[in-house]
Amino acid sequence: MKKLTVLIMAFALMLVLAACGSKDEDKKPEANGAGSDNSSESNDSAETKEMTFKHELGEATLEGTPKTVAVFDFGVLDTLDELGVEVAGVPQATVPSYLEKYASDEYTNLGSLKEPDFEALHAMKPDVIFISGRQAELYDQFAEIAPTVYMAIDNTKYMESFKNNMDILAQIFDKEDEMKTELADVDKLVEDIHSKASEIDSKALIVLATEGKVSAYGPSSRFGLIHDVFGFTPADEGIETSTHGQNITFEYILETNPDILFVIDRDAAIGDGANAKKTVENDLVKKTNAFKNDKIVYLNGEYWYLSGGGLKSMKEMIKEVEAGL
Repeated sequence: MKKLTVLIMAFALMLVLAACGSKDEDKKPEANGAGSDNSSESNDSAETKEMTFKHELGEATLEGTPKTVAVFDFGVLDTLDELGVEVAGVPQATVPSYLEKYASDEYTNLGSLKEPDFEALHAMKPDVIFISGRQAELYDQFAEIAPTVYMAIDNTKYMESFKNNMDILAQIFDKEDEMKTELADVDKLVEDIHSKASEIDSKALIVLATEGKVSAYGPSSRFGLIHDVFGFTPADEGIETSTHGQNITFEYILETNPDILFVIDRDAAIGDGANAKKTVENDLVKKTNAFKNDKIVYLNGEYWYLSGGGLKSMKEMIKEVEAGL
């Protein structure tokens, strides 16, 4: 009888151990197998966010944060550089000197701003392409390769357009907090210069010099933020609103007689080597108030002509214009 009792107890113990073993086996897949995969899938799903951005030329839908980035606007490149976002390819034909690292072999050469190398662009398989006004007519060709975001600045509402572009970049690359701080800094700089410009009784004229010729820009034009945003009074309210400026003569500059003359040197920006100072400071211009009062301000064409609308370029543009005060 005792032997039978022992056998029954041993058999019961074996059943208990077997049941425990079965439960342990059931737990293992959750920790290392199916459970782990599900967790990974959940994380991947959380990280992969679909974003659609509508713009003037269409819309772009992105699946998650782009890893391979192609940039055809130096204002965008300037901004991504400030935010620490990796870029894979840029048009290296004319890269601003302060962004010269992007002209190295570490980055794919995508041609020039006006003549993109579509073969090289296609080969790099970008997740997103950023373009602006210089490439607008080629938008469809870009969009066939990858989602393409059009990032041009609307000169008639410069700051609104600028901030909208900054917000888009911040959303795409998950840099909202950094961008909020950056834009607060820009707002403070704009407020300061506008306050100072509003206090002076001086009229300003903006000209772009290239190949011995000059063109003028007024409010709402390509460089009109000097008037519209920074607060400088125009020397001529009648300058036509234009991206390329109104062709003028040096006689016109004398007749307008600005107190401050802002000069953007296009040739220096694109590496043509012409001397804007030699072109502008001729016998006629020397008779203006601007020359007599040492208020001819030469603006860096890299910031103004090549990469305007970027975080860094905006700050530098404000600092340069302050010289007119």
